[in-house]
Amino acid sequence: MDILGILIPVSLLMGGAGLVAFWWMLRKGQFDDPEGDAHRILRDDYDDQPK
Repeated sequence: MDILGILIPVSLLMGGAGLVAFWWMLRKGQFDDPEGDAHRILRDDYDDQPK
């Protein structure tokens, strides 16, 4: 039962770190256009070396 005193705070910290990482990626624009890359790779003028 004493292990719960360690596991609960550790799990809350890990969940908080995941939430902060997700929020940070949203702010950086990571998820702005998820379908754009999927459609862009199917086009004929696809460039292997982006600018």
